[in-house]
Amino acid sequence: MSSLKNRVQLIGRIGQDPEIKRFEKDSIRATFSIAINEVYYNEKNERVESTQWHNVVAWGKVAEIVEKFASKGREVAIEGKLVNRTYTDSEGNKKYITEVVVGEILLLGSK
Repeated sequence: MSSLKNRVQLIGRIGQDPEIKRFEKDSIRATFSIAINEVYYNEKNERVESTQWHNVVAWGKVAEIVEKFASKGREVAIEGKLVNRTYTDSEGNKKYITEVVVGEILLLGSK
């Protein structure tokens, strides 16, 4: 059961071209967001569409795959874990961020 702790699996479309950043010692990070659309019918039987956005971070080999093959509009399946972090912005306000750190990515249909 330990493999079920903090595990996330999502399928969605990339919202913007991934941002790639290279660090010393050949480390690489890719950041992007994915949109997940859901459709349901409300109590009046009206079709309702809802979109959830998720911030995604990929490191190392996974980030290299993202850099080469992922772009805005591409459908992807990702598996990873949720990570929460905080920082203080330039105005002194504390900001909270939740991200999905990718362990695996699967590129699905075309753009």
